Amino acid sequence: MTSPLANTPASQERWSPRLWGTLLVLCAAMFLDALDVSMVGVALPSIGSELDLSTSTLQWIVSGYILGYGGLLLLGGRAADLLGRRRVFLIALGVFALASLLGGLVDSGPLLIASRFIKGLSAAFTAPAGLSIITTTFAEGPLRNRALSIYTTCAATGFSMGLVLSGLLTEASWRLTMLLPAPIAVIALLVGIKLIPHSEREKNHRGYDIPGAITGTASMLLLVFTVVQAPEAGWASARTLLSFLAVAVLLAVFVSIERRSPGPLIRLGVLRSGPQIRAQLGAMAFFGSYVGFQFLVTLYMQSLLGWSALHTALAFLPAGALVALSSTKVGAIVDRFGTPRLIAVGFTFMVIGYALFLRINLDPVYASVILPTMLLIGAACALVFPSLNIQATNGVHDDEQGMVSGLLNTSVQVGGAIFLAVVTAVVTANSGEGSSPQAVLDSFRPGLVVVTAIALAGLLITLTGLRTRRPQSTVLIAKSVREEKPVHEDSVREESALEESALEGSALEGSDAARTERVAVHD
Repeated sequence: MTSPLANTPASQERWSPRLWGTLLVLCAAMFLDALDVSMVGVALPSIGSELDLSTSTLQWIVSGYILGYGGLLLLGGRAADLLGRRRVFLIALGVFALASLLGGLVDSGPLLIASRFIKGLSAAFTAPAGLSIITTTFAEGPLRNRALSIYTTCAATGFSMGLVLSGLLTEASWRLTMLLPAPIAVIALLVGIKLIPHSEREKNHRGYDIPGAITGTASMLLLVFTVVQAPEAGWASARTLLSFLAVAVLLAVFVSIERRSPGPLIRLGVLRSGPQIRAQLGAMAFFGSYVGFQFLVTLYMQSLLGWSALHTALAFLPAGALVALSSTKVGAIVDRFGTPRLIAVGFTFMVIGYALFLRINLDPVYASVILPTMLLIGAACALVFPSLNIQATNGVHDDEQGMVSGLLNTSVQVGGAIFLAVVTAVVTANSGEGSSPQAVLDSFRPGLVVVTAIALAGLLITLTGLRTRRPQSTVLIAKSVREEKPVHEDSVREESALEESALEGSALEGSDAARTERVAVHD
């Protein structure tokens, strides 16, 4: 079957309805992935009350999703390249819909946790497959930048709107928060079957890297599991230290396998690129700082200020609204200023916003204390998240787009899990014995300082890519025409004309100039 986008030129500025439809399907899947990360948090008290679950069990309703999502992203990204992006995306989206339905109907904690793990697992395949479909459908440059800005905006909007929607739905029943993604996923699946272009499997690949898939997936699963359990087990406990040691051993084995494998799960040469490394580290700092910030702010508003779940969700709304309204603008800004500058500006906004939030007290004025931070965070998300995705996928061959997409999403999820655990540990360490509201607030401040420091680290990493580079100049010559154009009568005539021109020039300027006419000079 022919791709529905086969007749859409890569350089076409006005997108066809079919192209828009394809992008919206991919955006819907990413929206649901982000929605599920944030929406369940507000519903946890109601879930625990109805299903009679302990606090430690409730934690796994959140952690189960993160474990499946963060642990299998590397495998999901490579599977999209090897098995076909369309096939992997649609199958995983169908599994996501079924798991959402199961999660809303179960009556036991273990089944609910299992459904969350399956949803995370399916998201680990839809996220890199969806991103790689975009990067292989839209040509690198303004078109791809525009598409990625819309796509990543949907992710940020989903994460922000999840808080608002969960606050509204939980008032009726927590089950609605679990069931809501199911019909949306089914609609996206049915439309996607019609619109998403067929993609061929990677040709001439050198087999399947089964050992790399096993060790890579095991290392990511164990890393996320260890980080999630560390605050409860103790960071210095024998269990945590042995788990981290096992992670290090698995990662060392994984790297060794990838260096020798003819068809690696991750081509390590990709990580020799400075922009690629900065994008991966920036993604960890960006999402890790925001997740830690949202965690502390939610506790501050509900536990100390006594705000309802809906009131708290509405407090975050300006940030989400700013991200949504900027979706069609970011691509053009990236075209003009480039990703490193936008990422640097965005991280600067984050650092200032987090620092301003340190002014909080037990009786804050929202308009002067909380709102400025929310607006700065919204502006930062609008600039940083799309730019990171663009920077990570630019210059990457189509056959490796799924791999890079999986790697970027892994950085996002692992960064979120690690830094949230660090922030939680810092707050716990500073809790002391006092339980007064002021004592609790004082324990939050070191956590906010850590959040600010994480964002500052992201800014410093980005600034290393802003060094002035010497521009490259290239002399176009007849030789380059021979290499890039197919040989036929027209090209032969053009080639002859160029050679005659070169000979005439040599007669006037000397034989040395004629020889340099055939050499590309690079600074």
